Amino acid sequence: MATAVYQPSIDLEASLEAKTQFLRRTIGGLERAVVAYSGGVDSTLLAKVTYDVLGAEALAVTAVSPSLAQAERDDAARFAAQIGIRHEFIETRELENPDYRANDSSRCFHCKAELFDRLREFVAEREVQHMLYGPVVDDLGDFRPGMAASRERGARAPLVEAGLRKAEVRELSRRLGLPSWDKPAVACLSSRVAYGIEVTVEKLGQIEAGEALLRAEGFRELRVRHHGSIARIEVPESELARFTQDSERRQRIIDGMKSIGFTYVTLDLQGFRSGAMNEALPVISPDDSPG
Repeated sequence: MATAVYQPSIDLEASLEAKTQFLRRTIGGLERAVVAYSGGVDSTLLAKVTYDVLGAEALAVTAVSPSLAQAERDDAARFAAQIGIRHEFIETRELENPDYRANDSSRCFHCKAELFDRLREFVAEREVQHMLYGPVVDDLGDFRPGMAASRERGARAPLVEAGLRKAEVRELSRRLGLPSWDKPAVACLSSRVAYGIEVTVEKLGQIEAGEALLRAEGFRELRVRHHGSIARIEVPESELARFTQDSERRQRIIDGMKSIGFTYVTLDLQGFRSGAMNEALPVISPDDSPG
């Protein structure tokens, strides 16, 4: 497990109100800031508070590459417009890096390194002093090599500094009327490719198409894990029966997955769980952590 690279600056047992005030004070101490903005629950809250505090001096930037699904790009644009924050897209080229494509346990390090290298160029051209990034306290206990790359490049994590957990981010988002408050957790498409299998544009396209197919069938929380010729579908345990009890839906999903290039279609009986690909990794000591 990677050691935490960011640390809370407030008691984790403080009230949500106290954490919110701390977050606003922290951001209020910045003159101008860019938020690395994916359109997910965490970065949308961070963009909202940054805009509320800094106004026109706040900017949200979304990195576009084949690992970002079009639906996520659309959400980012829609949520940013509702917040009112200025929003721009930049292109990242992580797939040009052979170390990223190799897809070992350091893939996320190379991804965040590319993101914040591009973002540093972006902010330097605009004389912006601060890059903000949206992990929460819950992320500190997981294997997150990308967080090390982010900190090395000077990105701050205000939600961690404010001691905010995922459930608190959702609750605060709900109170602020953000449409993202109950959005299912989302990760980049590359996180669905099994470690050791090369990440390619074609594989990412298969994953995006497969997940769109499942959403069209009414699933909200899901993953299509890419294991070469095998698509491993994850949905919450409570929804597994929808595959076994509706043979027509099951056949539509099978046919759809095969039409986009998978030979075998499997359903993971453990159900949906974020970071499931990390289960195949050996236990990593802090000394061995990427970055």
